[in-house]
Amino acid sequence: MKILVVGAGATGGYFGAMLARAGEDVTFLVRPARAAALRERGLRVVGRDEEWTVEPRLVTAGELREPYDLVLLSVKSTGLDRAIEDVAPAVGPDTAVIPLLNGLAHIDALNTRFGAPAVLGGVAKVVTTLDDSGAIRRLAPLAHLAFGEQDGTVSARVERIRKLLDGAGIDAPVPAAILTAMWHKWVFITTFGAVTSLMRGTVGEVYDAPGGPALGPALLDEASAVAAAAGHPVPEEERAATLAVVSAPGSPMVPSLYRDLAAGRPTEVEHLFGELTARARALGVATPLLDLATLHLRVHQRRADGV
Repeated sequence: MKILVVGAGATGGYFGAMLARAGEDVTFLVRPARAAALRERGLRVVGRDEEWTVEPRLVTAGELREPYDLVLLSVKSTGLDRAIEDVAPAVGPDTAVIPLLNGLAHIDALNTRFGAPAVLGGVAKVVTTLDDSGAIRRLAPLAHLAFGEQDGTVSARVERIRKLLDGAGIDAPVPAAILTAMWHKWVFITTFGAVTSLMRGTVGEVYDAPGGPALGPALLDEASAVAAAAGHPVPEEERAATLAVVSAPGSPMVPSLYRDLAAGRPTEVEHLFGELTARARALGVATPLLDLATLHLRVHQRRADGV
């Protein structure tokens, strides 16, 4: 199976590197600067008592000439429109596209551009980051890639892809309803992002402050209410897992959104928060804390954009 990984960052780069290490036919679509660094140093994975490197096959925009069997799309939502156009030559009538973005708006964009039959749902759960050298650093053992057809069918191509991922050592569950799984990840990431971004601190710094323990549960209640109104209620075990992350005394955890915010970089505010609060309005769900987090991030975004 010919595989194209769009982006070689912390998420797509990790899963692509796992596939390449397993001997699969993997090519990474990257920007010229990232291509130059990868050609010089290789694609390195470090942390969690491991360190290994693959020599990746690379392509840049404009060099794609033929369709691939599988496209793993792992970019920030701010780069989604450009990535869709860049990858278009690689998407043929038999190509399966698995996006690894959070939220749901990208599914609509991909369905419009490539047709819904080409697009699967995807949920990546991996705790990685790019370090200063450009290596992918694993920060926790969690690493799985859930995916599936949008209609929940366990198709022959889903089985082929699952076998491929399993063979590379990637935990690849196929949920009964991948769109529901995507909603649940959306609830988690907005709760986690709002706790840290609103208070400008780590989970532990927020939780350990007077009044802090109440914030995580309140934000989770709001996000969960939106998901439930949309027909995707969050099971109690998933709520408990989210609370364990966002309500942990002394925890140094922060999401990538917070790291972007603290560094003055653009964030995925509209894709994650703007879209969720807009759906909340349409569904008649009140989300005052999430509205506040959205406004906070929008003010930052305007500053980052030079407005």
